[in-house]
Amino acid sequence: MIRAQRTISLAAALLLAGAAATPLLARTAAPAPAAAPAAQTEDEKLFALFAASDEANLRRNPLYGLFRGDTRYADHLGDYITDAYYDGERAAAQSDLTALHAIDRDKLTAQNKIAYDVFEWQTEQSLDSLRPEILALTVVRPINHFSGFHTFYPTFSSGKGAAPFNNLQDYENNLQRHKDYILLTDRAIGRFRQGMASGVVETRLTINNVIQQLDALLAQSVEDSPFYQPVLHFPDGISEADKARLTAAYRDIIVNGINPAEQRLRDFLKNEYLPVAREQVGLSSMKGGDILYADLIRQTTTLPLTAQYVHDLGLSEVARIRGEMEKVKQDVGFTGTLQEFFAHLRADPQFHPKSREWMTEQFYRIGREVDAKVGSQFSTLPKARLEIRPYPEFREKFEAGGSYEQGTPDGSRPGVFYFNAYDLPSRSIPGMTTLFLHEGAPGHHFQISLAQENESLPAFMRFGGNTAYVEGWALYAETLGYDFGFYNDPYQRMGHLDDEMLRAMRLVVDTGIHAMGWTRDQSIQYMLDNSSMGRTDATAEVERYIAIPSQALAYKIGALTIQRLKAKAQAALGDRFDVREFHAQVLMTGALPMTVLEKKIDDWIAAKQAS
Repeated sequence: MIRAQRTISLAAALLLAGAAATPLLARTAAPAPAAAPAAQTEDEKLFALFAASDEANLRRNPLYGLFRGDTRYADHLGDYITDAYYDGERAAAQSDLTALHAIDRDKLTAQNKIAYDVFEWQTEQSLDSLRPEILALTVVRPINHFSGFHTFYPTFSSGKGAAPFNNLQDYENNLQRHKDYILLTDRAIGRFRQGMASGVVETRLTINNVIQQLDALLAQSVEDSPFYQPVLHFPDGISEADKARLTAAYRDIIVNGINPAEQRLRDFLKNEYLPVAREQVGLSSMKGGDILYADLIRQTTTLPLTAQYVHDLGLSEVARIRGEMEKVKQDVGFTGTLQEFFAHLRADPQFHPKSREWMTEQFYRIGREVDAKVGSQFSTLPKARLEIRPYPEFREKFEAGGSYEQGTPDGSRPGVFYFNAYDLPSRSIPGMTTLFLHEGAPGHHFQISLAQENESLPAFMRFGGNTAYVEGWALYAETLGYDFGFYNDPYQRMGHLDDEMLRAMRLVVDTGIHAMGWTRDQSIQYMLDNSSMGRTDATAEVERYIAIPSQALAYKIGALTIQRLKAKAQAALGDRFDVREFHAQVLMTGALPMTVLEKKIDDWIAAKQAS
């Protein structure tokens, strides 16, 4: 999470937070001495800092606000990928860190000490990622097929994303954001040109995929465009005249603004950039890539790990999980090799879904079964609803098997679990339960919603996070299928092991690609050799690791940390261990870096032992 530059001074914010209003006296009364403002406690100073930093962040990054249901700055996307933007982010982080270190941590409450530590870690990570030598390797590669406004923004502004369309102002704001999107698309071309000049370029594979994505968007008629969908479903309260005006305006900006901008980007990538893009897929083949990858590992895992350590850990986990898969093979009476068992699971139609509609119904069925059992593991449940949808067809080919989009804290927009229905013969029925536990409940939906709904936390802990915690929790949540009894069925257990294997293989393959020179085809084959996933899924996974290096490492590193802390607490507390209390300790203070989480669990264990 990138911190934003403050737009009001910290001193002014602290002064306003601590001052008390004094009523006016009668005109005939003698003027009284001004009351001295009450001295702020360290906790008050801390939360004043958090509030000032968060408000500045929302002003500079309006998208953060929209995902939280805050529409005050909704008429802009933000001044992204400009030098001024990054200078502002750096100045904000430096200012925040200076103000934080002026606060006496020893005088804070226990929860606020955790908040202090998380804020410090996040701010230091922001500064690290904003170092000029790192920006020179990242800013000039603004888009790939897995990360870019060209894939995010169409869904966001379609009426089915985070952008609201509840009233006339929402529609006007969206038109203004479209102008920022057009500007941002042209800025991306400029950044790509800088990379061409410096020799820091994206891969031919990722750029080819982006060109396909843009072709798919440009091939849509205006009426089918995601940007046009809001004017097909106006809410009550908008006049017929405004409907006609807005419909014409939306058509015009698509035809004369958005489509030409996307066409410019597409043609530039195809005609100028693709010929100079690099053939090798790993960061180790990119100028400065070894420095960037080492930095990304530290940020993604929140731990000081090396690529070699992570690679070796992955090999060990792959071997362990293969042993568990051998047991499933024996349980179902399959007499061939493990490779033949994988092939059987891939090929037999009984293991593949029939349709998008069937998949949706099955995921809702799994959700009802989770709802019936989840109280045995959790003392606090989210208030937010969870919806289940397939990915829109224009983006599904390049997406993973599933993902989660957070709702709003007030529940006005539900959380959404997206699943992938592209190439149905490659989708796995045995993997559906574990996928729901990860992306839905009690995975991302619980973790994100419970943090958002906890108003005692500062905003950056309610709405921020780090990948190791967020994805580590979701992978850990998959293991709760054993406690719920879902994996008594050997094929569902195999589906879980397949997903666990996926996360273990990621440790091997991501480091293999970006630190050890593995090729795309070599990486795909490794995944096919060690799991029952289909080639389509394996290909999408590998191309994801190529596009967003190190992100895939966070899942297994985070999950192993949570599992180790759980085992530590069970061993230390014995009969006094309560899994619901443990889960509350992990979840109810938002997404913590692994070092901060471990300190919190150690303190909880010590307090339980002392009581």
